[in-house]
Amino acid sequence: MRNAYSKLGTDFPTTEQIEKELKREQYRISFRRVLRSTIGILITVAAVAILVAVLLLPVLQIYGKSMNPTLEEGDIVVTVKGSEFQTGDVIAFYYNNKILVKRVIANPGDWVDLDEEGTVYVNNVKIEEPYLQEKAYGETNIKLPYQVPESKIFVMGDNRDYSVDSRNTAVGCVAEEQIVGKIIFRVWPLKAFGQIGIETAKN
Repeated sequence: MRNAYSKLGTDFPTTEQIEKELKREQYRISFRRVLRSTIGILITVAAVAILVAVLLLPVLQIYGKSMNPTLEEGDIVVTVKGSEFQTGDVIAFYYNNKILVKRVIANPGDWVDLDEEGTVYVNNVKIEEPYLQEKAYGETNIKLPYQVPESKIFVMGDNRDYSVDSRNTAVGCVAEEQIVGKIIFRVWPLKAFGQIGIETAKN
């Protein structure tokens, strides 16, 4: 039999060759397993990131001039969900199928008043507004002093002469269910990258 195989030119693989081939096959199987696991992890991480972005940290792009100079058209910001807001916080909220961005001035039950120059008083106390470039009475048609209704927030844009906000019945106060979240961070443009707060304003 040995001579017959030799005449046909058939050589059996050596033990060493078999071991090498087994190791190569094991490596391929192991590599595929690791690759599938890695892809699975990446897909899971991406899905979680998308859920967080949509549900907890919505990303928004600013349109319009009502929040100048703090925020300008084209800025991209990150918001965080929440239900408690302080005077000076910047929030995003739904209005007529759009998302508006304004600054919190007063909370439910507070009394809001403005003088002719646009100085704002909450509960008879003048509020400090370092984020403003200039004050303005603006588009105000509510009867002052004005008490903020329950479960609502009184908001104003930083560009007081341009912004239509809670000073006008066209927009009014913001209900809790309208609120998208508090704007905490600007991510674009890079030169303005940073936290958004009471002191924040572009120069």
